[in-house]
Amino acid sequence: MGKRRPSGDGMVRKRDDGRWEGRIVVGHKTNGDPIFRHVYAKTQKALTEKLHQSIECYQDVELTEDSRMTLGEWLDRWLAEYKDGTIRSGTLEGYRNYIENYIKPQLGGIPLADCSSLDLQRFYKHLLDGGRVDRIEAKKKPKGLAPKTVRNIHQMIGSAYNLAI
Repeated sequence: MGKRRPSGDGMVRKRDDGRWEGRIVVGHKTNGDPIFRHVYAKTQKALTEKLHQSIECYQDVELTEDSRMTLGEWLDRWLAEYKDGTIRSGTLEGYRNYIENYIKPQLGGIPLADCSSLDLQRFYKHLLDGGRVDRIEAKKKPKGLAPKTVRNIHQMIGSAYNLAI
């Protein structure tokens, strides 16, 4: 018989395919059912390390069903519910342009909870190197966006992300 794990330390089991699976509760749905995050590894020791990292990562985060929303959906909601009427129309139009032309083609489909800083860094590098997605297919190497524009996009994403948290 196996040892009992401490409360809040997640669930660990060996799968039929030989891998180890860990599971932690990171939030609850509106009906009270738990929302799980799963971690897999080849060895139990590696799994417990990954599991402890996941527990630390989700320590103060209470996820809900809205956390399955993609970054593109959240940015649209953020513009409509939080920014419309609070900023100038030109600024709002600029934000909408950034979202539609730059952010959504690259990051729009990523779930909000899964968007990492590495994803954002790659996105910013892509903008500095080539800009829009449709320009990449051009025969000449496209010139990237100005650093100031990329900084504006970064500040906008940061503002939206802070409100999401």
